[in-house]
Amino acid sequence: MAKLQVAIDLLTTEEALALAAKVAPYVDIIELGTPLIKNMGSSVITAMKNAHPDKLVFADLKTADAGELEADIAFKAGADLVTVMGAAGNATIIGAVKAAKAHGKGVVVDTIGYPDRVKRAQEVTELGVEFVELHAGLDEQWTAGYSIQVLIDEAARAGVPVSIAGGVNIDNITAVIKAGAQVAVAGAAIYGAEDPAAAAKALREAIDAV
Repeated sequence: MAKLQVAIDLLTTEEALALAAKVAPYVDIIELGTPLIKNMGSSVITAMKNAHPDKLVFADLKTADAGELEADIAFKAGADLVTVMGAAGNATIIGAVKAAKAHGKGVVVDTIGYPDRVKRAQEVTELGVEFVELHAGLDEQWTAGYSIQVLIDEAARAGVPVSIAGGVNIDNITAVIKAGAQVAVAGAAIYGAEDPAAAAKALREAIDAV
């Protein structure tokens, strides 16, 4: 069964916990966005894991160097999954995977900004990562002509475990799952909704119906 991941792109621990409390019944993975972690430090990871021990807490570190060290910090704070940039060297990814194995946790490679996301996804899967995030960042999403269909097409071609992040919403989530994504990552579609719980519930039901 595919998982639903909420990307919390808020800036304080209090805001993040308040949103998570509303949507937790419907999501499998709670992602703490990079700006949130940069603003609040690793303490937000601990706070979220303490509040939701039954959920996977995803620390979106976007590590580009010192993979083992940064992953170890996040895992000790309570993270279940951490991200390493696809553009980072293989040694950085391997280091993060080493830390993950020591803690019984996982590494996700984030392909944001990478010119050939599918090729990189196939390469890094061999390094022992949990899955690869086919990711169009906010800046890319705001570019004229952007469509999530490019990520959906990439997921269908990848042939390795992937998630999709980059504008997932109720209108396209069925296509995201049918393309083979193991995880659908929804950010603004949930936290920007008038009723985040209802939005998360609708996404959950759409996933389960595929």
